[in-house]
Amino acid sequence: MHPRIEDYALIGDEQTAALVGRNGSIDWLCLPRFDSGACFARLLGGEENGHWRIAPQGVQGSCTRRAYRPDTLVLDTEWETDEGAIRVTDLMPQRDQAPDVVRIVEGLRGRVTVGSTLRLRFDYGWIIPWMRRVDGHRVAIGGPDAVWFRSEPEVRTWGEDFTTFSEFTVAEGDSVAFVLTWHPSHESRPPLVDPWEALRVSVDDWQAWAARCRYDGPHRDAVVRSLITLKALTYVPTGGIAAALTTSLPEEMGGVRNWDYRYCWLRDSTLTLGALLAAGYQDEAEAWRNWLLRAVAGDPADLQIMYGLAGERRLPECELPWLSGYADSKPVRIGNGAVDQLQLDVYGEVMDSLSLARTAGMSPRPHMWSLQCALMKWLCENWRQPDEGLWEVRGGRHQFVHSKVMVWVAADRAVRALEEYPGLSGDLAGWRALRDEVHQEVCERGYDPERGTFTQYYGSRDLDASLLLIPRVGFLPPDDPRVVGTVDAVRAELGHGGLLRRYSTDGATVDGLPGDEGTFLACSFWLADALHMTGRTQEARELFERLVGLANDVGLLAEEYDPTTGRHLGNFPQAFSHIGLVNTALALYGAEEAG
Repeated sequence: MHPRIEDYALIGDEQTAALVGRNGSIDWLCLPRFDSGACFARLLGGEENGHWRIAPQGVQGSCTRRAYRPDTLVLDTEWETDEGAIRVTDLMPQRDQAPDVVRIVEGLRGRVTVGSTLRLRFDYGWIIPWMRRVDGHRVAIGGPDAVWFRSEPEVRTWGEDFTTFSEFTVAEGDSVAFVLTWHPSHESRPPLVDPWEALRVSVDDWQAWAARCRYDGPHRDAVVRSLITLKALTYVPTGGIAAALTTSLPEEMGGVRNWDYRYCWLRDSTLTLGALLAAGYQDEAEAWRNWLLRAVAGDPADLQIMYGLAGERRLPECELPWLSGYADSKPVRIGNGAVDQLQLDVYGEVMDSLSLARTAGMSPRPHMWSLQCALMKWLCENWRQPDEGLWEVRGGRHQFVHSKVMVWVAADRAVRALEEYPGLSGDLAGWRALRDEVHQEVCERGYDPERGTFTQYYGSRDLDASLLLIPRVGFLPPDDPRVVGTVDAVRAELGHGGLLRRYSTDGATVDGLPGDEGTFLACSFWLADALHMTGRTQEARELFERLVGLANDVGLLAEEYDPTTGRHLGNFPQAFSHIGLVNTALALYGAEEAG
């Protein structure tokens, strides 16, 4: 049986990260980057696909308690047994050269025998490495990957069934540290880290970073935890932010809606920038803006919906048949075929993000405006095309209303830039004409006057949660009856258990996929925002309270939630969900806090 998705906690070094279960097992870790092959892939298979468990010997279940050290990404897991109590502290120090996983076992009471089971399997559980001993270390090598494993003080280890076992006893006040270090197999071993010094520095660094948060309203701990999670999902060499740590965690248990989210989506860009800037993280916001500029540079016709961590464009999708999938949810996919889709909304997201960056006073980039002009030229000639929309449907292209609204956003931000910054030049008359034409078309073809709501695409009677963003982006004011009617209709038709689906999956679905999915947490935060904007702040705050309460015991949110089973669904932790939490907290309480 797989642990529940919400049973996992996150540790990371801002270049990759691991998931640690309540049972003391690291079941997911890709080295050296978020999108590298996993050396622990039990999350998507079985124990034979790699994991590393540390727990009291003979204990099979979950820990007694666990928590992050306040305002850090350092995880403490405690176990109470008949013989005594221990604490396992897990962290990944910010790397100087190589990625390290540090696990420190401390005796708290009595004398406890502890076991460690390390099963390394490179390339998503496919490659069994060759193990040998070198200078008191265990060294695993398989193809391009090498891992060094050591303990301080050294404890007895032995190999059996291509697995490294350890067993030792800690009394009150004792401590044993394990360090696992990866490096390319053709290079020599990197310098050794001091595990206790790494712990001290990690705690100090994370707490200093968290202290910069400007938000001081209700649920500050949840906001800070969300910001720490976004920071942990940031690939710090480039500033790119991965949408999630994992691939192929299912949107329906046993279903086929399993996607790789270890890349950077333009869809998230404006909301991410807004959250970072409003919370006081200008440097991180600017790093994301700079990543965005590098990633989208080139022919505007080639603008993609997502890119790799460094802006890579080719993310070919394939399946890994040797992995059984989380809870038998197949296939397990790496790469993402949606990278080749046309999504017109991303042009609006890029223009909106760069407009926000300019307004926030970020350091200018000489080519930024020329890039925006090139994007607008392409959009003026191509905006009438149908596309796959922001949800990356695989059931064919449509004239999605949200996509057209974001075309309007692109034109609006271009016009406003020329009006507000006299030093810029561009096709003001043409962009104004585009803005007006798109607005008129959406209001005529994307609105159902009979039901008083905008629709998912032209001519459709279906709805879409993305319509909740219409007032947020300024397409119509919040008090417009068409906005209020849309909010009410989306809430009524897509609501499930008090939360919100992205769109209906009943019958013939626009996404072209069988099966169902859970409520989408980011969309549920959008509903809270829309309720607040349309004057229903108390309802918005009640929904926000519900959403914050869905986070697991260490404050993490997945992509989706099933109100029927009370289970998290989809990739985990999900940046989009945590961005929603931060932005909704700031919307509901930011002005009150400032006052």
